[in-house]
Amino acid sequence: MKTTLEIPDPIFRKAKVKAAERGIPLRQFVTEAVEEKLAAAPVSGEKPWMKFAGGLRHLHNETIRINKLMEEEFEQIEPEDRL
Repeated sequence: MKTTLEIPDPIFRKAKVKAAERGIPLRQFVTEAVEEKLAAAPVSGEKPWMKFAGGLRHLHNETIRINKLMEEEFEQIEPEDRL
């Protein structure tokens, strides 16, 4: 498949030099680089930011308690609201 990529000039030049040093076309060099990057992806499918997820888990019960208090407070009818 043909595609167009915008690669910053310094990276393009380095890639072109490395491909020439290996005696392969730039197309093959880029293909191999993408293949290597894909192979290095996390196997578990876990996102890198997920390692921080749950960092506030210890506040879960407190959140439930506060939400319950707010619900109870909003259920009360103030004297000025009675008809």
